[in-house]
Amino acid sequence: MAHIAIVGANIGGLPAAFEIQEILQKDTPGDHKVTVVSNTADFSFVPSNPWVAVGWRKRADTGFSLKTPLQNKGIDFIHSAVTEIKPDDNQLKLENGDTLDYDYLVIATGPALAFHEVEGLGPEGFTESVCTIAHAEKAWESWQEFTHNPGPIVVGAVQGASCFGPAYEFATIMDTDLRKRKIRDRVPMTYVTSEPYIGHLGLGGVGNSKGLLESEFRHRHISWITNAKVTRVEKGMMFVDEHNNQGEVIKQHELPFNYSMMLPAFLGIDAVNNVGEDLVNPRGFVKVDEFQRNPKWNNIYSLGVCIAIPPVEATPVPTGTPKTGYMIESMVAATAHNISNHIKGNTPEKVATWNAFCLADMGDTGAAFIAVPQIPPRNVTWAKKGKWVHWSKVAFEKYFIFNIKRGSTDPLFQKLALKVMGLNRLKD
Repeated sequence: MAHIAIVGANIGGLPAAFEIQEILQKDTPGDHKVTVVSNTADFSFVPSNPWVAVGWRKRADTGFSLKTPLQNKGIDFIHSAVTEIKPDDNQLKLENGDTLDYDYLVIATGPALAFHEVEGLGPEGFTESVCTIAHAEKAWESWQEFTHNPGPIVVGAVQGASCFGPAYEFATIMDTDLRKRKIRDRVPMTYVTSEPYIGHLGLGGVGNSKGLLESEFRHRHISWITNAKVTRVEKGMMFVDEHNNQGEVIKQHELPFNYSMMLPAFLGIDAVNNVGEDLVNPRGFVKVDEFQRNPKWNNIYSLGVCIAIPPVEATPVPTGTPKTGYMIESMVAATAHNISNHIKGNTPEKVATWNAFCLADMGDTGAAFIAVPQIPPRNVTWAKKGKWVHWSKVAFEKYFIFNIKRGSTDPLFQKLALKVMGLNRLKD
């Protein structure tokens, strides 16, 4: 019998639990056990957070309790944070005082949010966030106050950030909501980003993402500052250094705001980071090989936002590489198959494609991006805009939550539809 422990239970960890359990029951004889450990009791669909932040969704619309769907699939659930990983002993120390032994460990924790790296940043400072459901709910409280006292908005992503999509989404969703309220004319909006150009996305651009997103911002009267480093935030004022392509400061901005949402840089969580350089890089992200395994401890796998992926290219102001939803799905598939193979005494052989398929909502329209693979050079690179993307994102939200509640991660019709677009989770 093998015991697989999964740390984290969101968009990476929860599908991993279901898929590992399914594959082990189908392909690997033996009375194996899967345990999920999470510091939260509920699943939350993170891509819905920008909608929550303007009141278009509530917490109950985008999440559910983890215990029941996991138990329905025969998966153990422990609601506790992990305080220490002891890879030489194959043990986890838990905040509740327990020790959990494992044969295989899957690290799917997501990131720690590095608000502290910029003075005054974040919900405990002077800006909002859509990184968690709690942050989005607080942003909604602030948004209601703002709409009664409108003024300048500053939105974007600080230096070192890697997930730029939600910043673009939230800027355009705010614009849509303000137009519905008929107060958009009272709200100057500035997009501030570490990206070298609008539409870079941490990916060196995808298709015509630069032209598409610049055009959209012009249409919506959203100005922008790129190659931007936020030096500090005070109440109602953001201080930003703008750089040229050589990394030299060319202008220092003082941007007043009545409302601001800025995405932070990410770090690895403490329990993972504290293991040291054999497990993680200097930012605390887990080192993995092509099979999603850690090079030193080959019974430790990792997937999702918490893995180490170098930047796509050097930029004047640091940017990270995003780990998108479909890319994470491919990591899940590779991890599940490789653990099963290892248990059976075979060499892990499945490699994730790391293809990207993104639906970015803009409130009343949207943009779709496909990058095959996500990391250049690519076989396919494509970007399109239209109202169909908005409705596709709405439909996908419902579809994903429905399926993950049932413990289904890759229905056949989804597999076939994505294959038509040239998107496969595993390399041939």
